[in-house]
Amino acid sequence: MTSAPAVPSWLRVAFRLPDRLYHHGMGWVLGRRFLRLTHVGRRSGKRYSTVLEVVGCDRRIPEFVVVSGFGPRADWLRNLDAGGAAEITVGGSTFAADHRRLGPEEAVAVFADYERRNRPIGPILRRILSWLLGWRYDGSVEARRRMVEQLPLVALRPTAG
Repeated sequence: MTSAPAVPSWLRVAFRLPDRLYHHGMGWVLGRRFLRLTHVGRRSGKRYSTVLEVVGCDRRIPEFVVVSGFGPRADWLRNLDAGGAAEITVGGSTFAADHRRLGPEEAVAVFADYERRNRPIGPILRRILSWLLGWRYDGSVEARRRMVEQLPLVALRPTAG
């Protein structure tokens, strides 16, 4: 597996915009398109926050699915896997959250649905995914299967109890 390439400056600015909105108490304007994950460092014990795009949502539970765009070694995912506490803010709600990694078939189905719902930005999405993955992502079923092996999909839901 190759290491993640450096993030271009224009993309860094785009990635920071949702975080800035949350930081200034305006995360609600993002609706359920993005969520803010607050997690505890597995070694430091410090609280960190990461804004992630919601690629799937089951409003009955509620459960929000996000992609680890930098793979299984993303700090936020490693912190969650280490058992650190987490909370999410989505829309105007904040709650303690549990997580689970989606299996390959479920992940492929969720991401296929995400691509269908976002057809107008498909070319941009494929370009960003190609950059993140290090190979040409064409949106085919085979490419989607390969993608979910590299970039885990994670479901977040309110902590039971």
